[in-house]
Amino acid sequence: MTPKTLSLAAAVLGLAVVLVVGLVQLGRSTPPPAPAPAHLTLAQMRAGLSGSAPPLASLHAQAGEVLSGGLPALRARLAALRGEPIVVNKWASWCQPCRSEFGVFQRVSLAEGRAVAFLGIDSEEPNRADAVSFLRSFPVSYPSYYDKSGQAGVAITDSSSTPVTVFYDRSGRIYIHQGPYPSVAKLEEDVRRYALGA
Repeated sequence: MTPKTLSLAAAVLGLAVVLVVGLVQLGRSTPPPAPAPAHLTLAQMRAGLSGSAPPLASLHAQAGEVLSGGLPALRARLAALRGEPIVVNKWASWCQPCRSEFGVFQRVSLAEGRAVAFLGIDSEEPNRADAVSFLRSFPVSYPSYYDKSGQAGVAITDSSSTPVTVFYDRSGRIYIHQGPYPSVAKLEEDVRRYALGA
């Protein structure tokens, strides 16, 4: 072999070693864990939110329920809540990013539920029983509207993606957040900024 060929072979071998080491390191890295379930019960959430103003108390009374009526019922509920800060979260039990943020919504809806109306849209869920089962194991302090077709989800969030969260301030201004919330702090920050205008 000539010195030039040896030099080229050494370079190729060095590149191969770098690639192998990189792949081994990549294989060892693990994705960050999903937020741990908060393990709050409906009774604990209702107790923590007792004494809320009537429009919000009516939501807490339906905590963890999957309501029928689709888009017309959801629009009627939003109209009844006009003037209140509102957070609407579009989710589905089959959506892993949605499931990973449920602990965040459970905590924040309890912390902010006396001042902010929370609602869910169970969007493009083939079987309503799947959503009901999921909410039994992981309840939240507000109801969700069943949206098998996805029509309500797209109409309210202006997106076919899931999860999506929509914030309404008291004057009806809207802010739409695409994707899951990774932490209680981030969702609380957006609730204060976009729903409460703080």
